[in-house]
Amino acid sequence: MYAIVDIETTGGYAEKHRITEVAIYHHDGLQITDAYHTLVNPGRNIPQFITGLTGITTEMVFHAPAFEEIADEILKRLQGKVFVAHNAHFDYAFLKKEFEQVGMNLQSKKLCTVRLSRKIIPGLRSYSLGSLAESLGIQITNRHRAGGDAAATAKIFDQLLRRDHDGYILKSLKRNSGETVLPPNLAKEEFDRLPALPGVYYFLNDRGNVIYVGKAINIKKRIAGHFTGEAREWSRSKIRNEIHHVTFELTGNELIALILEAQEIRRLWPKYNQAQKFRVEEWGIFDYEDRNGYLRFSVNTVARGSKPLIRFSTKGEAWNFLWEKVRAHELCPKLCGLQIAKGLCFDYQSGGCHGACMGVEHVEEYNKRMEQAIEAFHGDGETVALVGKGRNIEEQSLVLIERGAYIGYGFFDRAIAISDFESARDLVKRGTENRTIQNLVNSYITKPRGVSVVTFEG
Repeated sequence: MYAIVDIETTGGYAEKHRITEVAIYHHDGLQITDAYHTLVNPGRNIPQFITGLTGITTEMVFHAPAFEEIADEILKRLQGKVFVAHNAHFDYAFLKKEFEQVGMNLQSKKLCTVRLSRKIIPGLRSYSLGSLAESLGIQITNRHRAGGDAAATAKIFDQLLRRDHDGYILKSLKRNSGETVLPPNLAKEEFDRLPALPGVYYFLNDRGNVIYVGKAINIKKRIAGHFTGEAREWSRSKIRNEIHHVTFELTGNELIALILEAQEIRRLWPKYNQAQKFRVEEWGIFDYEDRNGYLRFSVNTVARGSKPLIRFSTKGEAWNFLWEKVRAHELCPKLCGLQIAKGLCFDYQSGGCHGACMGVEHVEEYNKRMEQAIEAFHGDGETVALVGKGRNIEEQSLVLIERGAYIGYGFFDRAIAISDFESARDLVKRGTENRTIQNLVNSYITKPRGVSVVTFEG
Protein backbone atom coordinates (compact mmCIF):
# COMPACT_ATOMS: atom_id res chain seq x y z
CA MET A 1 0.00 0.00 0.00
CA TYR A 2 1.23 3.46 -0.93
CA ALA A 3 0.47 6.85 0.66
CA ILE A 4 0.84 9.56 -1.98
CA VAL A 5 1.44 12.87 -0.24
CA ASP A 6 1.63 16.57 -1.02
CA ILE A 7 1.93 19.48 1.41
CA GLU A 8 1.98 23.27 1.29
CA THR A 9 4.16 25.23 3.70
CA THR A 10 5.07 28.72 4.91
CA GLY A 11 8.56 28.44 3.38
CA GLY A 12 11.24 26.32 1.79
CA TYR A 13 12.83 24.27 4.58
CA ALA A 14 11.60 22.31 7.55
CA GLU A 15 13.84 23.76 10.26
CA LYS A 16 12.18 27.18 10.21
CA HIS A 17 8.83 26.77 8.46
CA ARG A 18 5.50 25.03 9.06
CA ILE A 19 2.88 23.07 7.12
CA THR A 20 -0.29 24.84 5.97
CA GLU A 21 -2.02 22.05 4.01
CA VAL A 22 -1.81 18.24 3.73
CA ALA A 23 -3.29 15.83 1.18
CA ILE A 24 -2.87 12.03 1.23
CA TYR A 25 -4.08 9.54 -1.39
CA HIS A 26 -3.92 5.80 -0.71
CA HIS A 27 -3.03 3.55 -3.64
CA ASP A 28 -3.09 -0.27 -3.44
CA GLY A 29 -0.85 -0.78 -6.48
CA LEU A 30 -3.80 -0.93 -8.84
CA GLN A 31 -5.93 2.10 -8.03
CA ILE A 32 -6.60 4.94 -5.59
CA THR A 33 -8.55 3.62 -2.60
CA ASP A 34 -8.88 6.62 -0.27
CA ALA A 35 -8.24 10.36 -0.02
CA TYR A 36 -7.63 12.80 2.83
CA HIS A 37 -7.20 16.59 2.76
CA THR A 38 -7.02 19.37 5.33
CA LEU A 39 -5.73 22.89 5.83
CA VAL A 40 -3.40 23.30 8.82
CA ASN A 41 -2.99 26.31 11.10
CA PRO A 42 0.78 26.95 11.19
CA GLY A 43 0.54 29.28 14.18
CA ARG A 44 2.02 32.19 12.23
CA ASN A 45 1.21 34.52 9.37
CA ILE A 46 1.62 33.14 5.86
CA PRO A 47 4.15 35.19 3.84
CA GLN A 48 2.71 37.19 0.96
CA PHE A 49 4.82 35.46 -1.68
CA ILE A 50 3.54 32.06 -0.47
CA THR A 51 -0.04 33.33 -0.73
CA GLY A 52 0.79 34.52 -4.24
CA LEU A 53 1.97 31.03 -5.17
CA THR A 54 -0.63 28.84 -3.43
CA GLY A 55 -3.57 31.15 -2.82
CA ILE A 56 -3.57 30.13 0.87
CA THR A 57 -4.01 33.14 3.15
CA THR A 58 -3.57 33.59 6.89
CA GLU A 59 -7.35 34.09 7.16
CA MET A 60 -8.02 30.74 5.43
CA VAL A 61 -6.04 28.74 8.01
CA PHE A 62 -7.14 30.77 11.06
CA HIS A 63 -9.88 28.28 12.04
CA ALA A 64 -8.06 25.21 10.64
CA PRO A 65 -6.71 22.62 13.11
CA ALA A 66 -3.15 22.88 14.37
CA PHE A 67 -0.91 19.98 13.38
CA GLU A 68 -0.96 18.54 16.90
CA GLU A 69 -4.75 18.20 16.64
CA ILE A 70 -4.56 16.04 13.50
CA ALA A 71 -1.19 14.35 14.08
CA ASP A 72 -2.79 11.03 15.16
CA GLU A 73 -5.01 10.95 12.09
CA ILE A 74 -2.17 11.75 9.67
CA LEU A 75 0.23 9.25 11.25
CA LYS A 76 -2.45 6.52 11.05
CA ARG A 77 -2.78 7.23 7.33
CA LEU A 78 0.99 7.04 6.77
CA GLN A 79 2.05 4.17 9.04
CA GLY A 80 2.72 0.86 7.33
CA LYS A 81 2.60 2.43 3.88
CA VAL A 82 5.26 3.50 1.40
CA PHE A 83 5.55 7.31 1.42
CA VAL A 84 5.32 8.62 -2.16
CA ALA A 85 5.76 12.26 -3.20
CA HIS A 86 7.12 14.38 -6.00
CA ASN A 87 10.51 15.32 -4.46
CA ALA A 88 9.81 13.05 -1.48
CA HIS A 89 12.59 14.43 0.71
CA PHE A 90 10.87 17.83 0.95
CA ASP A 91 7.45 16.55 2.05
CA TYR A 92 8.87 13.85 4.31
CA ALA A 93 11.26 16.26 6.08
CA PHE A 94 8.44 18.67 6.90
CA LEU A 95 6.09 15.97 8.20
CA LYS A 96 8.83 14.28 10.22
CA LYS A 97 9.70 17.63 11.84
CA GLU A 98 6.05 18.36 12.66
CA PHE A 99 5.66 14.92 14.24
CA GLU A 100 8.84 15.38 16.29
CA GLN A 101 7.49 18.66 17.70
CA VAL A 102 4.46 16.80 19.13
CA GLY A 103 6.53 13.87 20.42
CA MET A 104 5.74 11.41 17.63
CA ASN A 105 7.99 9.58 15.18
CA LEU A 106 7.47 9.05 11.45
CA GLN A 107 9.37 6.12 9.93
CA SER A 108 8.41 5.09 6.39
CA LYS A 109 10.01 3.77 3.25
CA LYS A 110 10.02 6.51 0.61
CA LEU A 111 9.65 6.78 -3.13
CA CYS A 112 10.34 9.96 -5.09
CA THR A 113 8.37 10.30 -8.32
CA VAL A 114 11.00 12.71 -9.71
CA ARG A 115 13.73 10.08 -9.42
CA LEU A 116 11.46 7.24 -10.56
CA SER A 117 10.32 9.22 -13.61
CA ARG A 118 13.91 9.85 -14.67
CA LYS A 119 14.49 6.07 -14.62
CA ILE A 120 11.21 4.81 -16.05
CA ILE A 121 10.50 7.65 -18.53
CA PRO A 122 13.96 8.93 -19.54
CA GLY A 123 14.67 11.78 -21.95
CA LEU A 124 12.00 14.31 -20.96
CA ARG A 125 12.83 18.02 -21.09
CA SER A 126 11.84 18.56 -17.45
CA TYR A 127 10.68 16.44 -14.52
CA SER A 128 8.92 19.17 -12.57
CA LEU A 129 5.38 18.20 -11.57
CA GLY A 130 3.78 20.50 -14.14
CA SER A 131 6.03 19.48 -17.04
CA LEU A 132 5.85 15.77 -16.21
CA ALA A 133 2.06 15.83 -15.93
CA GLU A 134 1.81 17.63 -19.29
CA SER A 135 4.14 15.07 -20.92
CA LEU A 136 1.91 12.25 -19.66
CA GLY A 137 -1.36 13.94 -20.65
CA ILE A 138 -2.39 14.52 -17.02
CA GLN A 139 -4.31 17.69 -16.27
CA ILE A 140 -3.62 19.31 -12.88
CA THR A 141 -6.57 21.09 -11.32
CA ASN A 142 -5.93 23.41 -8.39
CA ARG A 143 -2.15 23.69 -9.06
CA HIS A 144 0.12 24.52 -6.08
CA ARG A 145 -2.48 23.27 -3.64
CA ALA A 146 -1.91 20.04 -1.74
CA GLY A 147 -5.09 18.37 -2.99
CA GLY A 148 -4.55 19.16 -6.67
CA ASP A 149 -0.82 18.36 -6.68
CA ALA A 150 -1.30 15.12 -4.70
CA ALA A 151 -4.01 14.01 -7.13
CA ALA A 152 -1.68 14.66 -10.07
CA THR A 153 1.19 12.84 -8.33
CA ALA A 154 -1.13 9.86 -7.75
CA LYS A 155 -1.94 9.72 -11.48
CA ILE A 156 1.76 10.00 -12.36
CA PHE A 157 2.59 7.21 -9.91
CA ASP A 158 -0.14 5.08 -11.41
CA GLN A 159 1.51 5.42 -14.83
CA LEU A 160 4.96 4.71 -13.37
CA LEU A 161 3.65 1.47 -11.85
CA ARG A 162 2.29 0.41 -15.24
CA ARG A 163 5.46 1.34 -17.18
CA ASP A 164 8.01 -0.05 -14.71
CA HIS A 165 9.01 -3.08 -16.77
CA ASP A 166 12.53 -3.18 -15.28
CA GLY A 167 11.46 -3.17 -11.65
CA TYR A 168 12.92 0.20 -10.64
CA ILE A 169 10.26 0.74 -7.98
CA LEU A 170 11.09 -2.49 -6.16
CA LYS A 171 14.82 -1.76 -6.47
CA SER A 172 14.29 1.69 -4.96
CA LEU A 173 12.46 0.18 -1.98
CA LYS A 174 15.32 -2.15 -1.11
CA ARG A 175 17.00 -1.22 2.14
CA ASN A 176 20.02 1.07 1.72
CA SER A 177 19.26 1.72 -1.95
CA GLY A 178 19.91 5.40 -1.24
CA GLU A 179 17.48 6.53 -3.93
CA THR A 180 15.28 8.68 -1.68
CA VAL A 181 18.19 10.22 0.23
CA LEU A 182 19.85 11.75 -2.84
CA PRO A 183 18.70 15.01 -4.46
CA PRO A 184 15.93 14.33 -6.98
CA ASN A 185 17.98 15.35 -10.04
CA LEU A 186 21.22 13.52 -9.15
CA ALA A 187 21.58 10.11 -10.77
CA LYS A 188 22.40 7.35 -8.31
CA GLU A 189 24.91 5.92 -10.79
CA GLU A 190 26.81 9.20 -10.63
CA PHE A 191 26.80 9.07 -6.83
CA ASP A 192 27.91 5.43 -6.82
CA ARG A 193 31.00 6.31 -8.88
CA LEU A 194 32.28 8.75 -6.23
CA PRO A 195 35.54 7.68 -4.51
CA ALA A 196 35.99 7.13 -0.77
CA LEU A 197 39.20 9.21 -0.89
CA PRO A 198 40.39 12.72 0.10
CA GLY A 199 39.65 15.53 -2.31
CA VAL A 200 37.47 18.43 -3.37
CA TYR A 201 34.00 17.96 -4.84
CA TYR A 202 31.79 20.24 -6.93
CA PHE A 203 27.97 20.38 -7.14
CA LEU A 204 26.77 21.48 -10.59
CA ASN A 205 23.36 22.72 -11.69
CA ASP A 206 21.50 21.77 -14.87
CA ARG A 207 23.60 24.24 -16.91
CA GLY A 208 26.89 22.79 -15.64
CA ASN A 209 27.66 25.76 -13.38
CA VAL A 210 29.35 25.06 -10.03
CA ILE A 211 26.99 26.02 -7.19
CA TYR A 212 28.96 24.55 -4.26
CA VAL A 213 32.54 23.46 -3.54
CA GLY A 214 33.46 21.26 -0.59
CA LYS A 215 36.40 19.27 0.72
CA ALA A 216 36.47 15.83 2.33
CA ILE A 217 38.74 13.12 3.66
CA ASN A 218 36.20 10.66 2.22
CA ILE A 219 34.37 12.29 -0.70
CA LYS A 220 31.58 9.73 -0.99
CA LYS A 221 30.83 9.64 2.75
CA ARG A 222 30.89 13.42 3.03
CA ILE A 223 28.49 13.94 0.12
CA ALA A 224 26.12 11.27 1.46
CA GLY A 225 26.20 13.10 4.80
CA HIS A 226 24.90 16.27 3.18
CA PHE A 227 21.62 14.57 2.34
CA THR A 228 20.75 12.72 5.54
CA GLY A 229 18.19 14.09 7.95
CA GLU A 230 20.93 15.15 10.36
CA ALA A 231 22.48 17.62 7.92
CA ARG A 232 20.32 20.62 8.83
CA GLU A 233 22.05 23.09 6.57
CA TRP A 234 21.23 20.82 3.62
CA SER A 235 17.56 20.41 4.47
CA ARG A 236 16.77 23.46 2.36
CA SER A 237 15.11 22.08 -0.73
CA LYS A 238 16.40 24.80 -3.04
CA ILE A 239 19.99 23.58 -3.21
CA ARG A 240 18.91 19.92 -3.31
CA ASN A 241 16.74 20.58 -6.32
CA GLU A 242 19.52 22.47 -8.13
CA ILE A 243 22.09 19.67 -7.87
CA HIS A 244 22.21 17.75 -11.17
CA HIS A 245 25.82 16.52 -11.23
CA VAL A 246 28.81 15.98 -8.95
CA THR A 247 32.45 16.14 -10.03
CA PHE A 248 35.58 15.85 -7.92
CA GLU A 249 39.37 16.24 -7.83
CA LEU A 250 41.49 13.91 -5.70
CA THR A 251 44.10 15.53 -3.44
CA GLY A 252 45.68 12.63 -1.54
CA ASN A 253 45.31 14.26 1.88
CA GLU A 254 43.31 16.79 3.87
CA LEU A 255 45.81 19.67 3.70
CA ILE A 256 45.79 19.79 -0.11
CA ALA A 257 41.99 19.45 -0.03
CA LEU A 258 41.72 22.45 2.30
CA ILE A 259 44.03 24.55 0.14
CA LEU A 260 42.29 23.61 -3.12
CA GLU A 261 38.84 24.24 -1.62
CA ALA A 262 39.88 27.75 -0.50
CA GLN A 263 41.34 28.53 -3.94
CA GLU A 264 38.35 27.17 -5.85
CA ILE A 265 35.82 29.11 -3.79
CA ARG A 266 37.72 32.32 -4.55
CA ARG A 267 38.03 31.36 -8.23
CA LEU A 268 34.48 30.13 -8.89
CA TRP A 269 32.51 32.12 -6.31
CA PRO A 270 29.77 29.42 -5.96
CA LYS A 271 26.37 30.72 -4.85
CA TYR A 272 26.02 28.35 -1.88
CA ASN A 273 29.50 28.73 -0.34
CA GLN A 274 28.54 31.36 2.20
CA ALA A 275 31.25 30.90 4.87
CA GLN A 276 34.37 31.71 2.83
CA LYS A 277 32.69 34.00 0.31
CA PHE A 278 31.79 36.65 2.81
CA ARG A 279 34.81 36.78 5.05
CA VAL A 280 36.01 40.11 6.43
CA GLU A 281 37.99 42.01 3.80
CA GLU A 282 41.76 41.57 3.62
CA TRP A 283 44.36 44.32 3.44
CA GLY A 284 47.61 44.16 1.54
CA ILE A 285 50.83 46.07 0.94
CA PHE A 286 51.45 46.78 -2.75
CA ASP A 287 54.52 48.19 -4.49
CA TYR A 288 54.75 50.37 -7.59
CA GLU A 289 57.17 52.77 -9.29
CA ASP A 290 56.32 56.46 -9.51
CA ARG A 291 57.05 58.70 -12.50
CA ASN A 292 60.41 59.71 -11.00
CA GLY A 293 61.53 56.08 -10.75
CA TYR A 294 61.17 55.70 -6.96
CA LEU A 295 59.71 52.43 -5.69
CA ARG A 296 56.76 53.11 -3.41
CA PHE A 297 54.37 51.22 -1.11
CA SER A 298 50.64 51.57 -0.63
CA VAL A 299 48.22 49.88 1.79
CA ASN A 300 44.89 48.93 0.22
CA THR A 301 42.14 46.34 0.38
CA VAL A 302 42.88 43.17 -1.57
CA ALA A 303 40.57 43.08 -4.57
CA ARG A 304 39.79 39.84 -6.35
CA GLY A 305 42.70 38.99 -8.66
CA SER A 306 45.11 41.52 -7.14
CA LYS A 307 48.55 40.37 -5.93
CA PRO A 308 49.83 42.19 -2.85
CA LEU A 309 53.34 41.62 -1.50
CA ILE A 310 51.83 40.50 1.80
CA ARG A 311 48.31 40.22 3.27
CA PHE A 312 46.76 41.19 6.62
CA SER A 313 43.40 40.80 8.33
CA THR A 314 43.10 44.51 9.16
CA LYS A 315 44.39 47.85 7.91
CA GLY A 316 45.97 48.46 11.32
CA GLU A 317 48.07 45.28 11.07
CA ALA A 318 49.28 46.31 7.61
CA TRP A 319 50.20 49.85 8.75
CA ASN A 320 52.04 48.64 11.87
CA PHE A 321 54.00 46.10 9.81
CA LEU A 322 54.90 48.72 7.19
CA TRP A 323 56.04 51.25 9.84
CA GLU A 324 58.43 48.61 11.22
CA LYS A 325 59.99 48.08 7.78
CA VAL A 326 60.14 51.83 7.07
CA ARG A 327 62.10 52.47 10.25
CA ALA A 328 64.29 49.36 9.94
CA HIS A 329 65.36 50.31 6.38
CA GLU A 330 65.25 54.11 6.75
CA LEU A 331 62.59 54.54 4.09
CA CYS A 332 60.48 57.62 3.45
CA PRO A 333 57.05 57.41 5.19
CA LYS A 334 55.60 59.75 2.59
CA LEU A 335 56.66 57.53 -0.33
CA CYS A 336 55.32 54.52 1.60
CA GLY A 337 51.88 56.09 1.93
CA LEU A 338 52.12 56.53 5.70
CA GLN A 339 52.29 60.33 5.77
CA ILE A 340 50.61 63.10 3.83
CA ALA A 341 52.82 66.20 3.77
CA LYS A 342 53.80 69.00 1.43
CA GLY A 343 57.48 69.03 0.63
CA LEU A 344 59.81 66.93 2.79
CA CYS A 345 58.24 64.33 5.05
CA PHE A 346 58.18 64.76 8.84
CA ASP A 347 60.92 62.12 9.34
CA TYR A 348 63.51 63.97 7.24
CA GLN A 349 64.33 66.40 10.07
CA SER A 350 64.92 63.56 12.54
CA GLY A 351 67.17 61.69 10.10
CA GLY A 352 64.79 58.78 9.56
CA CYS A 353 64.31 59.73 5.91
CA HIS A 354 67.17 60.61 3.58
CA GLY A 355 65.08 62.98 1.45
CA ALA A 356 63.77 60.74 -1.34
CA CYS A 357 60.43 62.53 -0.99
CA MET A 358 62.00 65.66 -2.52
CA GLY A 359 64.56 63.98 -4.78
CA VAL A 360 67.42 64.70 -2.35
CA GLU A 361 68.34 61.01 -2.15
CA HIS A 362 69.28 59.38 -5.46
CA VAL A 363 66.77 56.88 -6.93
CA GLU A 364 69.22 53.95 -7.07
CA GLU A 365 70.25 54.31 -3.43
CA TYR A 366 66.67 54.55 -2.20
CA ASN A 367 65.35 51.72 -4.36
CA LYS A 368 68.11 49.41 -3.12
CA ARG A 369 66.82 49.78 0.45
CA MET A 370 63.24 49.34 -0.79
CA GLU A 371 64.20 46.02 -2.37
CA GLN A 372 65.88 44.94 0.85
CA ALA A 373 62.69 45.81 2.74
CA ILE A 374 60.59 43.76 0.32
CA GLU A 375 62.91 40.79 0.78
CA ALA A 376 62.47 41.16 4.55
CA PHE A 377 58.66 41.04 4.35
CA HIS A 378 58.71 37.29 4.83
CA GLY A 379 62.16 37.10 6.29
CA ASP A 380 61.05 36.02 9.76
CA GLY A 381 59.23 32.95 8.46
CA GLU A 382 60.70 29.55 7.71
CA THR A 383 61.28 28.09 4.26
CA VAL A 384 59.79 24.60 4.47
CA ALA A 385 58.06 21.88 2.51
CA LEU A 386 55.09 19.95 3.86
CA VAL A 387 55.23 16.45 2.36
CA GLY A 388 52.20 14.18 2.56
CA LYS A 389 50.34 11.34 0.85
CA GLY A 390 49.72 11.63 -2.86
CA ARG A 391 46.73 10.66 -4.97
CA ASN A 392 48.09 7.15 -5.47
CA ILE A 393 50.75 4.89 -3.99
CA GLU A 394 53.44 6.05 -6.46
CA GLU A 395 53.38 9.73 -5.52
CA GLN A 396 53.57 12.21 -2.66
CA SER A 397 52.18 15.70 -2.22
CA LEU A 398 54.20 18.84 -1.61
CA VAL A 399 53.21 22.21 -0.13
CA LEU A 400 55.94 24.85 -0.33
CA ILE A 401 56.37 27.83 2.01
CA GLU A 402 59.11 30.39 1.37
CA ARG A 403 60.06 32.58 4.35
CA GLY A 404 56.63 32.08 5.84
CA ALA A 405 54.67 32.78 2.63
CA TYR A 406 52.67 30.10 0.83
CA ILE A 407 54.08 29.39 -2.65
CA GLY A 408 51.98 26.54 -4.02
CA TYR A 409 51.38 22.81 -4.01
CA GLY A 410 52.09 19.90 -6.30
CA PHE A 411 52.61 16.15 -6.58
CA PHE A 412 55.83 14.28 -7.31
CA ASP A 413 57.07 10.74 -7.79
CA ARG A 414 57.85 8.96 -4.53
CA ALA A 415 61.25 7.97 -5.97
CA ILE A 416 62.34 11.64 -6.21
CA ALA A 417 64.27 12.99 -3.23
CA ILE A 418 63.80 16.66 -2.32
CA SER A 419 67.28 17.97 -1.55
CA ASP A 420 66.97 21.75 -1.84
CA PHE A 421 64.47 24.55 -2.15
CA GLU A 422 65.05 25.23 -5.87
CA SER A 423 64.33 21.63 -6.85
CA ALA A 424 61.23 21.68 -4.64
CA ARG A 425 60.01 24.88 -6.32
CA ASP A 426 60.07 23.15 -9.72
CA LEU A 427 57.62 20.53 -8.39
CA VAL A 428 54.82 22.88 -7.38
CA LYS A 429 52.32 24.95 -9.30
CA ARG A 430 52.35 28.47 -7.96
CA GLY A 431 49.11 29.19 -6.14
CA THR A 432 47.18 32.24 -5.11
CA GLU A 433 47.86 33.17 -1.51
CA ASN A 434 45.00 34.34 0.68
CA ARG A 435 44.54 34.67 4.40
CA THR A 436 42.67 31.38 4.68
CA ILE A 437 45.47 29.41 3.01
CA GLN A 438 48.19 31.24 4.93
CA ASN A 439 46.51 30.38 8.24
CA LEU A 440 46.14 26.77 7.10
CA VAL A 441 49.78 26.22 6.26
CA ASN A 442 50.91 28.04 9.41
CA SER A 443 48.81 25.70 11.54
CA TYR A 444 50.29 22.64 9.80
CA ILE A 445 53.85 23.94 10.28
CA THR A 446 53.17 24.44 13.99
CA LYS A 447 51.33 21.13 14.45
CA PRO A 448 51.93 18.75 11.53
CA ARG A 449 48.96 16.42 10.95
CA GLY A 450 49.56 13.68 8.39
CA VAL A 451 52.48 15.52 6.78
CA SER A 452 56.25 15.70 7.28
CA VAL A 453 57.97 19.08 7.59
CA VAL A 454 61.20 19.49 5.59
CA THR A 455 63.15 22.65 6.54
CA PHE A 456 65.50 24.28 4.04
CA GLU A 457 68.60 26.22 5.03
CA GLY A 458 69.10 29.91 4.28
